[in-house]
Amino acid sequence: MVLLDTCALIWWTLDPKELSKPAARACDEIQKTGGVISSISVWEIGIKIKRGKINIGISLEEYVSRLKRLSRFEIAAVDEDIWISSINLDWSHKDPADRAIVATAALRNIPIVSKDTIIRDFYSNVIW
Repeated sequence: MVLLDTCALIWWTLDPKELSKPAARACDEIQKTGGVISSISVWEIGIKIKRGKINIGISLEEYVSRLKRLSRFEIAAVDEDIWISSINLDWSHKDPADRAIVATAALRNIPIVSKDTIIRDFYSNVIW
């Protein structure tokens, strides 16, 4: 099982050639081993759409509906355990989305698929 950060999710679902070879292999395994995203990634994608930074070609609601229909794929809610874990990370990074993503992966003890060097420098189990 892997957790995709927001960019990895966008690339996996909309532009897979942007993934590195190891990241693409990890995403290809999701149907066998499972995958998860933090629900905060849905919010991040929505913000990017509203600001005109990305166009996913469908409504955010339809995009999420399609994600929910994927087998062995979960959208993990950001609950109080994740918020507390994110606050307790010994990490100076202030982005609440990145902190929630890392906390979710850490609580589940799974790797993150991420190109983000800030995440990769902090979290030891990153695939890129």
